[in-house]
Amino acid sequence: MPRLPSSLRLALPPWLLLAACAASRPPATPTQLAFEPQPIEVGPVDLELAGKNDEELFAIGQAALAARDFGRAAAAFDRLVDLHPGSRREAAALRGAGVAHQRLAQWRLALERFRTLERKYPGPDAVEASFGIAECHYHLDDPAAAAQVLAALAARTDLPPGAQVRALTQLGVVELEEGRLDEADTHLRQAVSAWQAGSQQERLDDASAAQAHYYLGEVDRARFLAVGFDPSVDAPEKLARDLEARASLLLSAQELYLGAIRTGNADWAVASGYRIGELYDALHAALVEAPAPPGLDAAQAEAYRAELRRTVRVLVVKAITAYEQTLAVAGRAGVENPYVAEIQAALDRMKLALREIPAEDGPGGEPPGPAGAAPGKR
Repeated sequence: MPRLPSSLRLALPPWLLLAACAASRPPATPTQLAFEPQPIEVGPVDLELAGKNDEELFAIGQAALAARDFGRAAAAFDRLVDLHPGSRREAAALRGAGVAHQRLAQWRLALERFRTLERKYPGPDAVEASFGIAECHYHLDDPAAAAQVLAALAARTDLPPGAQVRALTQLGVVELEEGRLDEADTHLRQAVSAWQAGSQQERLDDASAAQAHYYLGEVDRARFLAVGFDPSVDAPEKLARDLEARASLLLSAQELYLGAIRTGNADWAVASGYRIGELYDALHAALVEAPAPPGLDAAQAEAYRAELRRTVRVLVVKAITAYEQTLAVAGRAGVENPYVAEIQAALDRMKLALREIPAEDGPGGEPPGPAGAAPGKR
């Protein structure tokens, strides 16, 4: 349940706050109020902000936002926009309040501030407000509303290239999470194309391009995971087709993740390298856990197991290579995010799996890393 902004409580004058907190009062009589006023809680931030003008509140909010003190920032910006409508700082304060409430996961309060900003201040402020509105809808479990806002942004012809790429990318992400893979694929590819075209005119943020490539990889990864095969029931021809489809989607997703890595954005490089390792990890698990085909004699069963060992060994080595290279990238770039711990755990698991696979099964040795390109390559 969203909390009433502290600035609304502070709209009461200080003398009334003190009166409401009086320790004792005479008993009520029939001519007095039928209930006693309840004390109003006043915190340190409330006392700090009381009596401040709009410029002072704006300075406090900006400083608090920079210091990541989001509660104090939200209180200062909320008080400014509630008590000083029309201030020259109102637009910036509305945006600051929205951002602060987002960081506090107070999505409905953030949505209120962004909607006001969008309504009152057309132009770049309204564009940023629309992005904020879409994010709020997304976190409020209303992806349809988020997609509608982002689609409207993406359809505009007056947006700067960076904003166009951002809108298309975020729209594709929402569609992917809703399972609309074809639509997500279309919009994410449009985002990559828009980034490539815009980069010919100005320097654009590489994070948007990296994100678009990464989520294109996620589209093919979802398709890869959707292809199932069961040697115990599938005909050999179907099994071969399904394995070929999985291998093709794995390579396609890998190339898209490598596209994210090549942008040079360290955070998305780490996430993409992790996913490349996961692809080989997942195919290895599917092969190992699948039942053997029925009707094999002893010689055929041994040949099947030998071929399976060769296949899974290659996959395990490729996963290990991707994980190790990705950890190296993270270490060089100083990246610290949840992927790093997950990559280390996956690497340990794959190394254990490799030790359990006999190494005598034929030529080939240990193959190079994914597509011959290290995730650390810039």
